[in-house]
Amino acid sequence: MVKIKTITFACNDPERLASFWEAALDGERRDLPPSIDPEVVDRPGDGPDLLFKELPKGTEQDLPIHLDLATDDREATVDRLRDLGASVRETKTETVASRTSTWTILEDPEGNGFCVTEP
Repeated sequence: MVKIKTITFACNDPERLASFWEAALDGERRDLPPSIDPEVVDRPGDGPDLLFKELPKGTEQDLPIHLDLATDDREATVDRLRDLGASVRETKTETVASRTSTWTILEDPEGNGFCVTEP
């Protein structure tokens, strides 16, 4: 099963925008290590979290909003999405503190970026 884990917003002022959505959605700001730039708002219930990152907007590579999909089998999901018409940009791995995350960046058939990760 695939679900939307995170909705990412490219913005000029992540702190300000995260504060707005935190209040608007009765969310709660996630406490992240100081080395991580983005702001994350955890939403109540099972809906996707909101991630706010300082990024340029309006180019093919850096879209204002993209989806982060979570699945138990990232590689199988990426293969299924490729069969449906998506293309893979790259796969990245990042370690922060004791947690390592791997995600694959894809484009839908019209070039909109999104990511697939494991929970």
